[in-house]
Amino acid sequence: MSNNRSAVSVALITTIIILCGIFLTKPLLQHIGLGLDLQGGVHVVLEAVPDEGEEVSTDEMKQLQAVMRERIDELGVSEPIIQLSGNDRLVVELAGIDNPEKAVEIIGKTAKLEFVTIDGDVIVTGDMLKEAKAVINSKSQPEINIEFDSEGAALFAEATSQLVSLYPSNDERRVIAIVLDDEVLTVPHVNTAITNGVASISGGFAEFEDAADLASLLRAGALPVGTQIVEKRTVGPSLGSDSLESSTTAIIIGLSLLALFMLVVYRLPGLMADITLIVFGLLLLLGLVAVGAVLTLPGLAGILLTVAMAADANIIIFERIKDEIRNGKSLRASVEAGFRRAFWTIFDSNLTTIIGAAVLFQFGTGSIRGFALTLTLGIVANMITALLLTRFVLRLVVKIPSLQNIAYYGVSRKGVEKID
Repeated sequence: MSNNRSAVSVALITTIIILCGIFLTKPLLQHIGLGLDLQGGVHVVLEAVPDEGEEVSTDEMKQLQAVMRERIDELGVSEPIIQLSGNDRLVVELAGIDNPEKAVEIIGKTAKLEFVTIDGDVIVTGDMLKEAKAVINSKSQPEINIEFDSEGAALFAEATSQLVSLYPSNDERRVIAIVLDDEVLTVPHVNTAITNGVASISGGFAEFEDAADLASLLRAGALPVGTQIVEKRTVGPSLGSDSLESSTTAIIIGLSLLALFMLVVYRLPGLMADITLIVFGLLLLLGLVAVGAVLTLPGLAGILLTVAMAADANIIIFERIKDEIRNGKSLRASVEAGFRRAFWTIFDSNLTTIIGAAVLFQFGTGSIRGFALTLTLGIVANMITALLLTRFVLRLVVKIPSLQNIAYYGVSRKGVEKID
């Protein structure tokens, strides 16, 4: 009766694992984002350029990262990667973006906005802006309505009131230049004193989209330090799709060969290992979804590497089990001894790899961190499946009388000292 229950348990576990693998894989994949190398996009590296004789500070770099994130949010890009690299660089990766050229232009803008008198005196700067919105005015022309904060409103009111009092209404000096990145956008005439902190920028936009882009930059604010683009890489959508297809094919071929190898060399334990690899895959996918991972080509390489490591862990265990069988122990005792002898070897090996992956994740950027993340998650899933699930299933299998032939475990009776 006990043996029958073991056989039923093995069959039930196998069926559940296979069904879960079939039904959960596709939904889980839909919740994992793809990096720019798999769906196309743009990779930009910005380097801070401080004023001559000065050095860029950590706070300035963090502020630069925050401002850049606000700009990217304005583009509507989902799951952008915006990371600091070293002391003076910022890495921006935008996957699946429709117009990479426009994105690069927005990223590279410094957006230093100033309102300047005809004498060159700066009245208000962009950091005093409270709101900037593109609209179509009464003359069917695009313009930007802006609103200052209390400090900016007071300064603007004082400046415009002074202009109105000093110069007659038709005097050409009664103007305020609106300057963006040292380029004069427009020089509107001041008709009356503006005391409510609300003004408009008009006359410099050919299309509404131009006004909308500028409004977006103004809302994001000025960068705390000058920047220059030192690296720009664009991946087309078709190239990304080809990369995904070829990578998927490579993984399927690799997994198939691995499963065949385990089955041929280790027979019944190999079959158990192939089944538990399905659980390994599901755990890995769950981990990627849980941490909101974005999958890249190096990330796929990390997955394939951990699959090989999972098979390697099983090989260590199965070889120990075969040694115990050859030494004359029973199957049940061999399984227990095999796992006991292999545990610390597998644990130490995986722990050192996790330490290396943690270092890569901490100091790496972009796809390097993706590789480190998938490697770490894969190792954790490997430890669970190899040391717990495979052991549990083999314990059930060795209780079934019809499966106690040692040839099923890849061991020839020749050379076996004694079987308990």
